[in-house]
Amino acid sequence: MALQTPLPPHLRRGLTTFSGSLFINNKTGDCGLRQIYTPGQEVLSCLPLQMMLYFNVFYFPFWCLAEGLMLELKYNLLPTYYQVLLVGAYLIIILLEGLRLYLGYIGNLQGKVPELAGFLLLSFLIELPVLLFLLTDKDTIRLPLEMAMHLILLLFLTSEIGAAFFALKGMTKQLARQFYLKQFEGGA
Repeated sequence: MALQTPLPPHLRRGLTTFSGSLFINNKTGDCGLRQIYTPGQEVLSCLPLQMMLYFNVFYFPFWCLAEGLMLELKYNLLPTYYQVLLVGAYLIIILLEGLRLYLGYIGNLQGKVPELAGFLLLSFLIELPVLLFLLTDKDTIRLPLEMAMHLILLLFLTSEIGAAFFALKGMTKQLARQFYLKQFEGGA
């Protein structure tokens, strides 16, 4: 028997709906948004990828703060074209990281292949080259804190790319298997 809270019903429904939208797979029966899965259907999500995404969400604000401080310290010492390049690189990473982490969460927890593929493409084709540029370019002034923060972000990024690749591979195999089973059941 479930224990009822002493909250008014409208406040309880509002909190349940809010928590159900905040925690994607936490759809309970009282919020009316429960996702119905058939008995043979399993949702694949990669626990290591989810853990890396979770920790990356908490690390990213510290990365932004440290990089902002480091850019402020070295900005006037750089040539104009490197000032523009570094500001552009940091803006690209800052803007794409939020979208990338969101796509990773949705794609992994809900088993959505397009979102997880978008996460993988943003990580591999855009963010990884920009981060490698920031780490390896000899003409920029590289500060020790900046190098440490970039290396930690690179570690997150490469491990997330590997985990997302295997998660995406497993999800596509499962979807192909479901497609072939439906074709077999439909033809009979």
